[in-house]
Amino acid sequence: MNQAAATRIWDGHRLDLDAYLDRIGYTGERAPTLEALRRLQRAHVTSIPFENLDVILGIPVELDLAAVQDKLVHRRRGGYCFEHAVLFAAALERFGFEFTGLIGRVTLGAEKVLPATHALMGVRADGDPRLWLCDVGFGRGPLEPVEITDGAEADFDGWRFRMERREGALGVDEWWLHQYGADGWVDRHTFTLHPSHPIDYVVANHYVSTHQRSPFVKRPFAQRFGVTEHHRLDATALDTFGPQELLAQRKIEPAELGTVLAETFGIELSGEQLAHLAAGLDSA
Repeated sequence: MNQAAATRIWDGHRLDLDAYLDRIGYTGERAPTLEALRRLQRAHVTSIPFENLDVILGIPVELDLAAVQDKLVHRRRGGYCFEHAVLFAAALERFGFEFTGLIGRVTLGAEKVLPATHALMGVRADGDPRLWLCDVGFGRGPLEPVEITDGAEADFDGWRFRMERREGALGVDEWWLHQYGADGWVDRHTFTLHPSHPIDYVVANHYVSTHQRSPFVKRPFAQRFGVTEHHRLDATALDTFGPQELLAQRKIEPAELGTVLAETFGIELSGEQLAHLAAGLDSA
């Protein structure tokens, strides 16, 4: 499959583009330029939260574009990386970018090899030979694309990132994205430039949403990322981070869950759904 064909497999023609751009507050040009790419990613990651709540509620996570845009755009919910990537890819396709899906391994300093379960995009803009990493579904940035070149560093409003190339097995380059925080530089995930397609995301999504070893089947997660703050809910632990420091942390009570999800993360659930999640927190 050539590159032009590869970027027409994400159902961009089925995307309600006006509704998506309204959801993220994007008002820029609809063209495959680097400036548009930067503004599009910034708008996406600061508008649509990260969450795994459907998994905890026993609701299947579907990756067809109709289901994803109904959930993330029309119902104004959030999702995790595969849902974000499918939606963002459809927008990239409509804008006319040259791109491919990628799959990475979240590391966060771990020494053991973890499964490849993180969706990413490698993107080129018109008139620019550089390749850019678009990571819109991690829950805490980057605000804008990071160049995929060894030693590249980026600082987006104080949120700092660094790209590293390492030689992998059989001479295949491994790319590592590092993020700077309170503990200094930490490797966040690693990936190769082997193209991934929607069906590859479906396979990895099945593991993430159903396998007993997946952290996403065990407790609720939610994240909301902004220019100045990153909010993270992990079961009952609610933390707020700045670019390089922990700003606040506390434990919430199960009865607070609905208020916290709505006011901090912009996620509205039904009373029945909140009761189900709160019951799980009570028994944890």
